[in-house]
Amino acid sequence: MTTVLAPPKPQAAVRFASLLAGDKRYKILEAHIKKFQHRQDALIEVLHKAQELFGYLEDDVLRYTAWQLKLPASRVYGVATFYHFFTLKPQGEHTCVVCLGTACYVKGANKILAAVEGRTHIRPGETTPDNKLSLLTARCIGACGIAPAVVYDGTVTPRQTAETTLAQINQWVAP
Repeated sequence: MTTVLAPPKPQAAVRFASLLAGDKRYKILEAHIKKFQHRQDALIEVLHKAQELFGYLEDDVLRYTAWQLKLPASRVYGVATFYHFFTLKPQGEHTCVVCLGTACYVKGANKILAAVEGRTHIRPGETTPDNKLSLLTARCIGACGIAPAVVYDGTVTPRQTAETTLAQINQWVAP
């Protein structure tokens, strides 16, 4: 009697099988990808769901997404780093996004950013050591009519100043 062995699984399939078995978030992401029928043009929607599930786009999530959509990892990484609403690092409990679009910049966004950096001792893209605040910037959030705009925890706030921004930040970060 001869035993027929199944062909070995590709290394990526084996790796992702262990992720799927151990983390329910991957199963939810897999279902979301199936909803889009593994279409490559659904990449942005899939990355949004992944970030919602994981909080940020860690390397394994990006590789898994590339594998599921049959895309080069470089393309998935390129999309994830191009759009400001995707993050590759864990975020703080609160987020402050300072718009640096032309209208916001002309009306003082640079002063707002400098004030927040001075108060928190972090730069854009960083999180305070206590994980309370992540400071981010955006090229433009499309709110030019209410410039300068700052987004606090997802809420766009109009006509901000360094003082109003620091007042909000001070509620989140210890002195």
